[in-house]
Parts: sequence; C-alpha cells; structure tokens
Amino acid sequence: MSESGMDSAFSNYGVYSIDDQMDFTFPNITVKIKKIGKNVFSYTRKDSEDNLLEKIIPTSSSEITLEIAPIRSLNYPARRSEYMYLELESPIFLSKDSSAVVLVNCPIEIGVFLIHGESKESLDWFTCDPLNSRFCLYGTPESGTLCKYALSNIVESYDDSIPFFNAVMEINFKNDLNKGLTISKIVFPISENSIYYKDSKAIVDSLSAVLKKKLTLEILDVDPIPIQTEWTKSPTYERIEHVKRIDMGVD
Repeated sequence: MSESGMDSAFSNYGVYSIDDQMDFTFPNITVKIKKIGKNVFSYTRKDSEDNLLEKIIPTSSSEITLEIAPIRSLNYPARRSEYMYLELESPIFLSKDSSAVVLVNCPIEIGVFLIHGESKESLDWFTCDPLNSRFCLYGTPESGTLCKYALSNIVESYDDSIPFFNAVMEINFKNDLNKGLTISKIVFPISENSIYYKDSKAIVDSLSAVLKKKLTLEILDVDPIPIQTEWTKSPTYERIEHVKRIDMGVD
C-alpha cells in the first residue's frame, strides 16, 4: 500500500466532538467511543494482540470532546527517562569550522486528551510501534544515563515521517573544533521539545548541536530550538521537569 493509501486508511490527529459514537483506527490500534447513557460515554482501546482497555467517562453534557495528538515517546513500555537517544543510520561527517542542517525521524506516541473548556486532561496514551520501543544506556553502567532509544534516518522534508510512528526534527550542526569529526548519535532531554501536528504528520522542535572543546574534552553540546509553525501544538502529557544537561562525548 502506498503512503497516501496508508494515510487514508487511518484517522487523523485533531479535536473531535462526539454526541453518539465514533471509531478511530491507527496502525495496530483501534479506539471506540460510544454513548452508553445520559451524559455517559465508554472508551475502548484494542491492540493487534487483542489487549483491551476500557474506561467509563461521565460528562456534564450530552457530548464529549477529545483531542488526539502525537506526544513524546517516553511512556512505553514504562516511563523511565526524559532522554532520547537517536542513533543515526547514516553518520554525519562535519569538517572543521563547518555547519549543516539535517532533518531526521524521531519516534512518537499518541495521546488522547479529554477537553473541558480550556483544560485538556490525559485520558489515554499508546504506541503504534511497541516492538521498536526500547531503552539503552548512554555512558558507563555505574554512572550512565538511561535513554529511550531509536534508530533514526535522515529525510528530505517535514512530510517524510511515517504517520503515527515518528515525527520529523531539524538538527542544526556546527563544528567549532579545528578538525573534522563524525557524529553517529544524538542524546538530549526530549521533555524540552514540543510536538506539532497536521493531519497524520508530526514535527518536533529543532535542536542545536555544536561540536566544541570543554576543558580537555571534545563534546557535542545539544540545546532545543523552538520552531515557528502553523501546525497545531500537541497538549503536554508528561510533567515538565528541568533535567540535567549531559556533556555528550564524541566517538
């Protein structure tokens, strides 16, 4: 099936008002919302292994309003870290005093939010790609940082993500060293990066990644860059926390 055909087979992100029932279909996931009584709705999620989640939602009116949006990939199989470890499928060589801008894929999950006026509450979240949802350790076993891990490839545009599996993120590389080096991984606290969506596509705030000298070490200094976009900003599911910066070494 072509990507356009795959897109049309699934639901889009967005805000939905439901007064009777509605079904949402994503890769490996089906969500059903149904009115079961006066001002009462049921929420049912089933995956490809027939695992079932059911919730009852009392409401103050005869309809329910939900937002379905991409969220940071931090929750499955368990919430253990704020950090993302992207291993670049094609490493990037930066000559001395050079810079480059690349777009890469970054994994996502999907959140379902219950809307009350201006308030958006997390009702549910899930991943469409559980087999590739895993952790890794950056650093030594004694003092390393646990990260959510993903193999990432370079893409040509913001339209090149795989819907419901990943988003596209821009990385601005700069080499302030007096020699060229190869970059094969990016480790950063993704809790500082917002996600935005349009239809079935998603994008993530950009990153600045600078090769520099710190004391006697050559490091890759990574910082978030908020982007300007007309795409819709996803609600935040996770708690916003200030996390320590990692002095990321260069292999």
